[in-house]
Amino acid sequence: MNEINTKKHWEKVYETKNPNEVSWTQAYPKTSINLINSFKQQKSASIIDIGGGDSLLVDFLLKEGYNNITVLDISKKAIDRAKKRLGKKANEVKWIVKDITNFEPESNYDIWHDRAAFHFLNTEKDIKKYAAIAGKTVLKNLVIGTFSNDGPLKCSGIEIVQYNERSMKNVFKNDFEKINSFKEDHTTPFNTIQNFIFCSFNKKL
Repeated sequence: MNEINTKKHWEKVYETKNPNEVSWTQAYPKTSINLINSFKQQKSASIIDIGGGDSLLVDFLLKEGYNNITVLDISKKAIDRAKKRLGKKANEVKWIVKDITNFEPESNYDIWHDRAAFHFLNTEKDIKKYAAIAGKTVLKNLVIGTFSNDGPLKCSGIEIVQYNERSMKNVFKNDFEKINSFKEDHTTPFNTIQNFIFCSFNKKL
């Protein structure tokens, strides 16, 4: 899909489906929180959540005391839902409506987090764009959670790209060194299982 059609797709998803009707919803994003905390950065560290949509990660990061959070998503409706849920707390977060492959950051980030967005990039051109943007933007750490080679082949009607540890390392090898990698089953709101691979990275000096 081109950018216009991709945006239309995701706006429709967030207009017509509730959180319990989409597979990626988590009541508590335990793995993401644990990985972000594992970097032992200050609570003032700048964090960006790529494809955050109306994920609850931002809520729990605020509860953890992090105070410099950005959420980026292609869908305005998704971000509007997150803002509504957070109420006044939404003013403590920076919100960006943008296709990640056309993102031109105005600042750098200490931590870049992405769970369940990266695998939707299914052309070599877009994957390379993503890696290049992260390489230029991230100061310290990168977290990617994406479908593993034991996970689904499609999500939300879109063909995705599966990853293993080697292929994930290869995508980001120019700018990052792997810290950790592991697989994890995610139980969807409708009780199906999706296998993810999570990788954490340090920025190369």
